Amino acid sequence: MFTGTYTAIVTPFKNGAIDEGAYRKLIDFQIQNGVDGIVPVGSTGEAATLDHEEHLQVIKIAVDQAAKRCKIVAGTGSNSTEEAIDLSVGAAEVGVDGILLASPYYNKPTQEGMYRHFKVIAEKANVPVMLYNVPSRTASEIAVETCVRLVRECPNVVSIKEAGGNCDRVSLLRNALPPSFTILSGDDPLTLPFMAVGAVGVVSVVSNIIPRQIADMVKAFSASRLQEARDLHLRWYPIFKDLFIESNPIPVKAALHLMGMIESEYRLPLCELNEANLSRLKKTLTACKLI
Repeated sequence: MFTGTYTAIVTPFKNGAIDEGAYRKLIDFQIQNGVDGIVPVGSTGEAATLDHEEHLQVIKIAVDQAAKRCKIVAGTGSNSTEEAIDLSVGAAEVGVDGILLASPYYNKPTQEGMYRHFKVIAEKANVPVMLYNVPSRTASEIAVETCVRLVRECPNVVSIKEAGGNCDRVSLLRNALPPSFTILSGDDPLTLPFMAVGAVGVVSVVSNIIPRQIADMVKAFSASRLQEARDLHLRWYPIFKDLFIESNPIPVKAALHLMGMIESEYRLPLCELNEANLSRLKKTLTACKLI
C-alpha cells in the first residue's frame, strides 16, 4: 500500500504558533514535485512539542491541503497507549490514509508489551498502520518476530519505516513478511542500500528541500535504472549528510529558511544551528545550487 517517496514534513512556526500559511505552501511544493505521500507530525514535524490540539490541527491541515493529491500518513505514536489511541482515532476521523506508530520511547516495554500496544491502536483506529522502528530515538526496537506477529494478527498493519541503520535487518524483515507488507527506509543515506535488499521507498527528511530529486531516485531504482539512481544518490549525498549534522529537524528547518520557505523557528528543547554548522550548511546548499 505504501511505496515510493514520503516526506516527513516539518512543522513551521511563527511567533510561537503553527504557521499555517507556510505549511500549506510546503505541502503544495511537495505534491507539485511528485512525492507519493506526506508524513506530518513525526519527529521531523516536532510532534513531541505540540500539544494535543495542535497535533490534530497539523494533521487536519495536511489532509485538507493535500485534497487526495497524495497520501497522508500521520504520526500518532506515543509512549502512552491511551494517548496514541486518541491521536490515531482522531487522525482516522479527519481522513488520513494511514498512521505512523513509533515504538514506545522512554518506558522501554517488552516485546509482549509492544505487541499489545500496537495491536490495540491498530484495532481502535482501523486505518492502515505503518510501524516505525527508530531505536536511536526510542531506545527500543520492534523485533522482527513482533512485526511478524502483528502482521499475522492485524490486517491493517501493512508497512514499516525502518530507521535502524541496518541492511541485515531489512533482509530479515523481507524474508519474514509477506510481499504485500512494504518496507520503507527511514534514513536518507541508506535508501538505495535498503532498496537493494527489499525496501520499496523512503520516508525522507531530505525531500523537504529536494522532493523531485528524491522521488526521481526512488523511481529510477524501482524501474531498474540503477546507474541513474546511483548518480542521483551520489549527486545529493552531501545534502544527505549535512541535513543531519545536528539533531533532526534542526538542519532541515535551517535549510528551508535559507531557501526562503519558512521562518527559522523551533520549540525548545530544540534550537537553531550553531554558527559553524550553519556556515557549513550554507556552503553545501550553495554548492548544490539550492540557494
